[in-house]
Amino acid sequence: MAKPTQAHMSRTVPRNQSEFFRQRTRSQMEYYMGAKLIEVGVNPKQAIYRWQTETKGNNEVWTYSAYWDESRTKLEAEEAASDAGGEGGDR
Repeated sequence: MAKPTQAHMSRTVPRNQSEFFRQRTRSQMEYYMGAKLIEVGVNPKQAIYRWQTETKGNNEVWTYSAYWDESRTKLEAEEAASDAGGEGGDR
């Protein structure tokens, strides 16, 4: 069986939650992702991370993703190709 090269973690957060709690939730997710990567034998410094936010009614679904090895290489190549094709917009 192939070893995984990416991990994803999602949380549902109320849109009206205070900035303090939103920042705390982000920090917790980053901490737990790093701990999970160490648990499965991946150096957290070797991964790249991406956030995705989806609005669902009065909530937001935050997804924090980590990519390493082949997935990291593939994601970086895709992002480089999309940056080269556009005007270099903000991220």
